[in-house]
Amino acid sequence: MKRKEVITMPRTKGSKNRPKTNITKDYVSQIAEKQETIASLNTEIASIQKAIEEQKNTLKEKKSALKKAEKEVWKAG
Repeated sequence: MKRKEVITMPRTKGSKNRPKTNITKDYVSQIAEKQETIASLNTEIASIQKAIEEQKNTLKEKKSALKKAEKEVWKAG
């Protein structure tokens, strides 16, 4: 029985199955979307900071009312 030699060709680098796309990217619209996202995040941050300041003021008022109540208890006792 004769033995056949099998000649293999070297594989090319890269994927041949990859779809070839010729889509031009619209960078202007992408930048506009990102800027809108940034603006909305900035407004959210500002509203959160405002809420935090309001809560801090409320906390100060409650603490001062607590101190006054404690002082009255000590004076009465």
